[in-house]
Amino acid sequence: MPQQSATPPSAQVTAAEISRIAGVTRATVSNWRRRHADFPAPSGGTESSPLYDLGTVQEWLRDRGHTSAASPEEDLRTALRLLGAGADTTRFFPLVAGVARLPEQERDQFLKLPDDRLVSAADGLVTGETAPEIRSVRYEAEDAGVIRALLACVCGAGAQAALNVLAERELDESAASGTYRTPEGLADLMAGLLPGTVARVLDPACGSGTLLAAARRRGARELYGQDTLALQAQRAAVALELDGPAPSAGGKVVIAAGDSLRTDAFPGLTVDAVLCNPPFGDRDWGHDELAYDPRWAYGVPSRFESELAWVQHALAHVEPGGYVVMLLPPALAFRTSARRIRAELVRSGAVRAVVSLPGRVAYPLHIALHIWILQRPEPGSAERASVLFVDGDGEVADARGPGAPARSGSRGSATFDWIGLADRVLTPWNAYREHPVSFADESGLARAVPVVDLLDDIVDLTPGRQVRAAAADVDPAALARRITALHNQLGSQLDELVAFSGKGEWETAGTSPLEWRTATVADLTRGAALAVIRAAAPSGGRDSKSGGGIGDGSTEHRPVLTARDVQDGTAPSGTIRDAHPDTTQTIIEGDVLMRAVAGGSGVGSMTRVADEKDAGALLGAALHLLRPDSSRVDPWFLAGFLGAAANITAASTGTTTVQVNPLRLRVPLMPLAEQRRYGDAFRHAYQLRAAAHQAAALAAEAAEAVAAGLTAGALLPSAFGDQRQSG
Repeated sequence: MPQQSATPPSAQVTAAEISRIAGVTRATVSNWRRRHADFPAPSGGTESSPLYDLGTVQEWLRDRGHTSAASPEEDLRTALRLLGAGADTTRFFPLVAGVARLPEQERDQFLKLPDDRLVSAADGLVTGETAPEIRSVRYEAEDAGVIRALLACVCGAGAQAALNVLAERELDESAASGTYRTPEGLADLMAGLLPGTVARVLDPACGSGTLLAAARRRGARELYGQDTLALQAQRAAVALELDGPAPSAGGKVVIAAGDSLRTDAFPGLTVDAVLCNPPFGDRDWGHDELAYDPRWAYGVPSRFESELAWVQHALAHVEPGGYVVMLLPPALAFRTSARRIRAELVRSGAVRAVVSLPGRVAYPLHIALHIWILQRPEPGSAERASVLFVDGDGEVADARGPGAPARSGSRGSATFDWIGLADRVLTPWNAYREHPVSFADESGLARAVPVVDLLDDIVDLTPGRQVRAAAADVDPAALARRITALHNQLGSQLDELVAFSGKGEWETAGTSPLEWRTATVADLTRGAALAVIRAAAPSGGRDSKSGGGIGDGSTEHRPVLTARDVQDGTAPSGTIRDAHPDTTQTIIEGDVLMRAVAGGSGVGSMTRVADEKDAGALLGAALHLLRPDSSRVDPWFLAGFLGAAANITAASTGTTTVQVNPLRLRVPLMPLAEQRRYGDAFRHAYQLRAAAHQAAALAAEAAEAVAAGLTAGALLPSAFGDQRQSG
């Protein structure tokens, strides 16, 4: 008990957190409170929402043999909370690297040490080489719990996971704070835009070091970084050491803290390349005090153009001929206040390419960002005659002609196809970089625009506008064949739609609606009439990068039925990264699938019955799966009533995101024969909706292809004119 007295009052937990720590249900915790007189008394909160002293709770659980069932990351968070709200967690950063260097067998031995020896051993793991920006630290007896949890986290979840937990205590990593990590896929794409010969790379706004790590994967050996937040600089230093070559092997990492624009940590350094995702829209970047700075070779940026200050800072740090790749907001490409400096950058040949990205693939999610590729002009070199524009968010005009959908993945999700995007961007960029004069434009994707055409009153560098301005390189005959095929498909789909729409009149139920006795899904599961095989994954799903540890050889290539597939009536279209974390259960014919988040309208939008095409697919993370006993419950009858709007409303929680609890949904009680009559009608309605969706999609694709062909000069309007005259 003596350690509990040192526990700060802020180290408190709710009953729900106790249940996660102990690996039991919330009801079990409530039962403990009633049955055990020695269960810790509340130390705060309210009568309805009490809070408990964390140290006291842990002591009580240990006395009863309840070892922690939480993840290693959660255990580390819990240990950090015992230090109190004001504790400095960055002093444990160098320990992460020290533990990561240990052989696995030695880590196990460290875990077995008593607290006093563990603290002493931790001091010995911290070296001055870990992170120059981190002051030397010594650990005290009260740090033993954190050290033990950190060691277990490194062993169980990895050093990077432990580092992230330590950082999140001090850092609000979100769009609201303006501090967020560059997605690894985007970092690899940006590093891939550099030549393979790049050896020295600088990131003047390095954050957690994601871009520098990507540069090292690309082959860079010397990495330099600076960040305004000391925490981020320290984090990046340790993160880059975790998987990098030792200095003796030729690797070099130098990370500094400070404002790169005001207090440049590398004033005389020039490198082969700069990779950077700078802060956007910063009006306090030092405009007044830096007005006469020699870095502004292309013009003094206005107070509202901090991005152009970062661009010129980066160009000042590369050797002549060196590359700069920066992630920038789209408004920079056309804002009037930036026109003069844009013109100078283009006129001098510093701007080599601008690439637009799909929306919602990186923060801030509400805008579709651009990648600018710049190259510091070499004295005496020939003038560059063009700038490449790549519309990564546009449509790819391949052999099918204009209007063909772009080969992109699901935006704003863990399933985004970074490999596909990299292919779309790197292929034209590499071709242009090697042979800019002979580069052949690719309609709808990439176009090399002459510099003289860009230097107008606007100097608009928006890729979408420049790429679409090109004349379409389309085979008129191939386009006409494609449109004919689309019209034929649309005709067949419309015939199917008419067939599903039916021609008979519906029989009414009388002067007032029918009323039935009902039972909840929970009631039906208790009576074994159906089983809830899988509930939807928790909010947030699995880690977007690692895939949550699922996807072994037996499941990795199986299709996944997603919530969008259920809504639109399409075949399973997802990949393993869309799947529910538990992939041991596959879908079988007759399963009832329900979207976990309410939205859309119509009976068919929320539920669907799996058919033979769905059998064997994996369940998507945002779906509930119910498996009825077909001898007692008709699947389509169940799906139809479960998806009713009133039923969904009664069983949902939340306002902005409406989560559906399937156990609270109600189903009428009626004989199986009557269920099947209703089931046939519900199936018919679902087929009607799916046919309408497919017809609408085909009609939109055909109309888009026709419009693109007419505007590109590949089609003549004679056929449509003849139709109007004959009408």
